[in-house]
Amino acid sequence: MEVKKVAKKVAVSGVLIALAFIFSYVEVLLPFQLGIPGVKLGLANIVSLVALYLLDEKMAATITVVRVILTGFTFGSLYSMLYSMAGALLSLAFMIGAKRWNKFTMIGVSVLGGVMHNAGQLIMAAVVLKTVPFFYYTPVLILSGIVTGIMIGFLGKGIRERLVKLEA
Repeated sequence: MEVKKVAKKVAVSGVLIALAFIFSYVEVLLPFQLGIPGVKLGLANIVSLVALYLLDEKMAATITVVRVILTGFTFGSLYSMLYSMAGALLSLAFMIGAKRWNKFTMIGVSVLGGVMHNAGQLIMAAVVLKTVPFFYYTPVLILSGIVTGIMIGFLGKGIRERLVKLEA
């Protein structure tokens, strides 16, 4: 029985990694430009959020790291991978904490994740560029993290509800 559970978890993780990779590719193709550098929809973050709620923290972290590495090598550069990894890991850490605290809805966890993703990227930029003058950009990134976090949260909640119904 335990072997079946592990096999199912591995299979679901593989599907989620593939889905995140596809979402990343779709996002590369979308002409989503607000005139604000670095602001993206974050479609692949739906997968990290759903994994956190459907699987467990360790698998969500594994899926997130693999997604960032795959998309970084395929669609980006070493620097884009560094920024994405910083944002993804800080975001995931805060989402895990918020979920454990049990005071946030899935949408609230997603909003916190969106804001912290942008914070992680700003921190990485400060480290790489050895400067902090661009922190004036923080309010714009907080707002975009809130907006995209709400959208990702609603989508993730809907996906999770449908997947849970399939399991029943």
